[in-house]
Amino acid sequence: MTEKEQQLWDKCVAFHGHACGGLTIGFKAALYAMELLNAGFSDDEQLVCISENDACGVDAIQVVLGCSAGKGNLLFRLRGKQAFGFYRRSDGKGVRLVLRPRPEGMSKEESFAWMQARTPAELFEVKEPACPLPEPARLMTSRRCSVCGEMTMESMLRLENGQPVCLDCWHPYTRFGL
Repeated sequence: MTEKEQQLWDKCVAFHGHACGGLTIGFKAALYAMELLNAGFSDDEQLVCISENDACGVDAIQVVLGCSAGKGNLLFRLRGKQAFGFYRRSDGKGVRLVLRPRPEGMSKEESFAWMQARTPAELFEVKEPACPLPEPARLMTSRRCSVCGEMTMESMLRLENGQPVCLDCWHPYTRFGL
């Protein structure tokens, strides 16, 4: 690891709370995304990540790339895969990084050391993104739910008997059990 990469890794460990294989996956994915997309830390939404998991690696992506749920440039498309889509908003270029299988039979410690020793290109297969670049985050008006009274973003309300109802209070029409 270069000195700069070591400093970033140390920040990731401090943020996450401990060093582990999962954090390594996200760290190496973030470094590879920076290389492939010629990108750096995202102050706003210049870079977008769609994570297909909600595991440890996501913490490294937040630290290294500045992608966060609050800014709207870290989104989850949960598929239970160690895969991450990265997009450069300026031109829409995107890549999907999919973790390659590790050798079988390694202990947790051996697996961690193995991943730490690999380059990002050795760890990840580069594919086309699984979905298109999401639109930028929008600010939306909130309205009061007619049942619980809580303010809810308009796009998350449903109409029930002509009244706005939040998803927690809404009674979906499930006549066919779908």
